Amino acid sequence: ALLTGCSAGGLATLIHCDDFRAHLPKDATVKCLADAGFFLDEPDILGNRTMSNFYHDVVQLQGVAKSLHKKCITEMEPSKCIFPQQIIKNIRTPLFIVNPTYDFWQIQHVLVPTGSDPDGYWRRCRLSIQKCDSTQIENLQGFRSSLLKALSKLQHDKEGGMFINSCFVHCQTWMAETWHSSNSPRINNKTIAESVGDWYFNRKVTKEIDCPYPCNPTCYHMDFTQPS
Repeated sequence: ALLTGCSAGGLATLIHCDDFRAHLPKDATVKCLADAGFFLDEPDILGNRTMSNFYHDVVQLQGVAKSLHKKCITEMEPSKCIFPQQIIKNIRTPLFIVNPTYDFWQIQHVLVPTGSDPDGYWRRCRLSIQKCDSTQIENLQGFRSSLLKALSKLQHDKEGGMFINSCFVHCQTWMAETWHSSNSPRINNKTIAESVGDWYFNRKVTKEIDCPYPCNPTCYHMDFTQPS
């Protein structure tokens, strides 16, 4: 059995992964895959904790604390425990993370929310990584480094897997174009589907981490500056 979801569904997959495992027979193969749900607890370009404040409100409004790991909420503010970098410290079920290092949703809502760019300096870069200048790219590379650091535990988990590419995209497992096709993003000549398959069926350890933008010509980059 495979529990999976993308974006908010990817976060929910992380939160409920072990509970899902507990509801199935002990001899069943159970794993979890979170796509584009690895939201970072990072300050925005002005140093504001926009995402942290948002999650604090979510936890308070929805009473999420009861679904979070008990060990975590005894050690820190419950809203911190909803961030994936804390969740993965306590997950026991084999886990695979699919995430772009330049997740456009996170760039637009975590790193550069509109309220933190009143002069519009980031307006075009927020919509297309190909429109970013060198200073903006440097900021994005810092965001990439934060993601890789947050994933460090999973990198050393023998049962864990990951496909972390350098594309300006969000969810990638639900579209054939990004999941598995002749034009799909690849790392070491492997698509996301091939990497997930190797991990799920225990064919090989799968820890695919891409080089920084703009090194990967197979990337599927969203461009919101183009007419739809």
